[in-house]
Amino acid sequence: MELFLAVVSLLAGFVLLVKGADFFVDGAVGIAARFGIPQLVIGLTIAAMGTSAPEAAVSITSALKGSAGITVGNVVGSNIMNILVILGLTSVITPIAVKKSTRNIEIPGMIAITILFLLLGYTGGEIVRFEGIILWVVFIGYLLYLLWIAKHNKDEEETESERKWGLPVQLIAIVGGIAAIVIGSDLAVDGATEIAKVFGMSDRIIGLTIVALGTSLPELVTSVTAARRGKADIAIGNIVGSNIFNILFVAGTTALITPVVFARNFIIDTIIAIAAAVLLLVCVCNKDMKLKRAGGSVMLVGYLGYLAYLLMA
Repeated sequence: MELFLAVVSLLAGFVLLVKGADFFVDGAVGIAARFGIPQLVIGLTIAAMGTSAPEAAVSITSALKGSAGITVGNVVGSNIMNILVILGLTSVITPIAVKKSTRNIEIPGMIAITILFLLLGYTGGEIVRFEGIILWVVFIGYLLYLLWIAKHNKDEEETESERKWGLPVQLIAIVGGIAAIVIGSDLAVDGATEIAKVFGMSDRIIGLTIVALGTSLPELVTSVTAARRGKADIAIGNIVGSNIFNILFVAGTTALITPVVFARNFIIDTIIAIAAAVLLLVCVCNKDMKLKRAGGSVMLVGYLGYLAYLLMA
């Protein structure tokens, strides 16, 4: 009976994820077109923050319960998976076009922010309240940069398909889509975890595989859905923005609540997160300015290597 309920939970979670992503992308694209907001900004803000809700909820709730140590693993592990698995898998399904500003500014910015995170954690073995303030100051600067993009870059006018819904419906689609994505992610993780336990998988293996992937399912489904609809700016902006959001907002806010322990083992993990971001930058530095299937394949192989390292450590 427990196995049956777990399978039902898993399937229900996937349905909510897929339909939630459909509604979210439709609503976000419509809003972007209606107000002339660049799709990249939508991806870097609403999509990134909405799909990072599980990471934020886990980290902040853990801090309030006195278990802030989970934050670094949550943030770094999610960021590695977002790049190597989510963007890797998305680009294997369909190559992702990358804007010049993403290649020249946002991705290097993500690398710099991850290096800052490593330096803050390395000095003293924890991220304290003052360092949380530093992360929040950088986060505010990042939001100001996004406002500048929105002001100086306007998307083309609405197409007929993007005009099919009125503004209230578009807003409901965005909010409802995010809610369905987050709830679907929870159901999928719970169901998959229960199935894994039935078949005797250890808690450690479950955490490194199913739960890690489950908390990144919102990013995966949103990015694949957006890319397949030709909205590549939302797809890659979602991941880059999510990774920046995870470090600056999630880790920064947690550090404001309580010191965040940065164990020495996380140094290597954070270096791998930096290497993954550098690999992404290298893969999009081509004349077509696309993350192609070959690059995505390299990313997926890279994650398998990282997973092998975790299992052998």
